[in-house]
Amino acid sequence: MNTLSKITVLAMVAVSFAFSGKVTAQTMKEKTVMVGGAAMYPSKNIIENAMNSKDHKTLVAAVKAAGLVSTLEGAGPFTVLAPTDKAFAKLPKGTVDNLLKPENKAMLTKILTYHVLAGKYSAKDIWAAVAAGKGKSMMKTVEGEDVTFWTKGKDLYIKDAKGNSAKVTIADVNQSNGVIHVIDTVLMP
Repeated sequence: MNTLSKITVLAMVAVSFAFSGKVTAQTMKEKTVMVGGAAMYPSKNIIENAMNSKDHKTLVAAVKAAGLVSTLEGAGPFTVLAPTDKAFAKLPKGTVDNLLKPENKAMLTKILTYHVLAGKYSAKDIWAAVAAGKGKSMMKTVEGEDVTFWTKGKDLYIKDAKGNSAKVTIADVNQSNGVIHVIDTVLMP
């Protein structure tokens, strides 16, 4: 290969890196967590990341139906206890379809805001609160009622107002406007 050919090849490689540099720089700089087969970027907001998770299609549809997209794209910070599609599937047959109907928007909003805490609480913060509370910690949701956090072994759990428990399956999925903790059960106020 002559010198001119080498320069041409190097220039083409440099140009291709220049066009892909933004994505490459983002993935190299940010510590991502995989959720639903997609990387969750701390520089993106809760909605931007959740929309990419294959495990949260039902949650995203519910947030859209409740009109909460702009809220969860906002500055926050928020802590979202995010049930997976499998968690929604554990509800009685027809529940999700019924909740997504426009006439049930108020009920859907109540359930969804019960999964949100005002402020950013890492798993470490919640564990510390449980320890300080001698085995449990009650936290007020945006909906207005409390959820109770507790631990068993190395696992973090949440008890809802109905006495149901959800396990945190993926903790500390950081977002630009808060944090998501993926849970295996839908919480009910």
